[in-house]
Amino acid sequence: MNVTVEKIDDINLIISGIIDNNMTEEKFAKLKEEAEKEAKESSETVSDEKIRQKAESEVLTEFIESGLKEANIDLEEILGQPGFNKYEKRDNGLYLEISVSTNPEIDTSVDYTDIIPTFTVPDADPKEVEERLHQMAVQQAPFTPIETPRAVEDGDVTVIDFEGFVDGVAFEGGSAEKFNLKIGSNAFIPGFEAQMIGMEYGEERTITVTFPEEYQSKELAGKEAQFKVKLHEIQEQKAIEPDDAFAQRILNDEKATLETLKKKLADQIMSQALSQFYNDQLKPLLIKGLLTKFDFTLPRNIVEQEIDAKVTESIQQMSEEERKALSENREKFHALRESLRAEARDTIKTALIVDALAKKEGLEADDQEILSALYYQAMMSGQDAQELVNYYKENNLMTAAKMGLTQDKLFGKMLGLDKR
Repeated sequence: MNVTVEKIDDINLIISGIIDNNMTEEKFAKLKEEAEKEAKESSETVSDEKIRQKAESEVLTEFIESGLKEANIDLEEILGQPGFNKYEKRDNGLYLEISVSTNPEIDTSVDYTDIIPTFTVPDADPKEVEERLHQMAVQQAPFTPIETPRAVEDGDVTVIDFEGFVDGVAFEGGSAEKFNLKIGSNAFIPGFEAQMIGMEYGEERTITVTFPEEYQSKELAGKEAQFKVKLHEIQEQKAIEPDDAFAQRILNDEKATLETLKKKLADQIMSQALSQFYNDQLKPLLIKGLLTKFDFTLPRNIVEQEIDAKVTESIQQMSEEERKALSENREKFHALRESLRAEARDTIKTALIVDALAKKEGLEADDQEILSALYYQAMMSGQDAQELVNYYKENNLMTAAKMGLTQDKLFGKMLGLDKR
């Protein structure tokens, strides 16, 4: 195997050469023989296609290892995945040019204290505390009929009877009595709630809607239905007067007082304000400052992979027409990649700086902290926590979540937030 190594700089190199056809075939023959022996013992056969894929993978690994040996670099020093610059099938074999990067040397003794911004922790506005307390008092209040009957308006909580029919036949699960439905909540089939607006007490109305094509019940999906609806009344929640007993019930603490609850609400408001201030202003200032303080060679293949990721994200936000124009114009596509290069370089540089400084400070986010952060994110956004965790796991985003949390821990320590 003839391998050539070209060092681009102190951490980036290109391994090039040809993997001879005979080498791949020899590897394939050896693996096939081993697979046939194992098949006799276990009665499980492996297709030639899978064996060839394994052979090509092993030969490729040997090719890269040969290049690293030539460059006197250990496999453990490699950063990220190698990048394929060229992959050409030739008569005598497979010609490859593979870019490889190693970890850069980052001088963590650099004094960066002058880039840490000074700031004042925002206080909770007493008016906002009272507003939050009032909202809580309304949410905890029971539903009662409105004092003066009137026609249904958007946002009303109604009490109705309904029965649904498809082709004149009532369907299972399509009826209820004295059912509470908030108009505008989109809890029912699209169009149902809007058609209730204007109904009077005791009025009966037939509402016609069409079930969505993706409706969970295949028997009803895409079908038109008629609902016979009767309005009983409109209800509302009147705020109860908060007192110590109210605070004890909310906090599940028999020793709590109304002042205790107000203090917790003030802390919550202040924490949310500080979090937003940190994300909107403090974090960007720290990142900008760190980028100016540290100077080192960036891993080219990692930067290129980050550009690819940003290009994909950018394309996903385009219209169908824009995507088509981009796919038909290579110059336009390359221009898009280059427009994202500086941002990608800053992203990778920031990640490497944070990783180096976090290791120096002994900071790292563990699995439980990551899960807690995701559960909190789900709670704040109204998502299902387990679904969000599964999404991160299935899309290989847990590493990114860990990096983000580690960054926040480092920045929190730099800003003194870890002492709060």
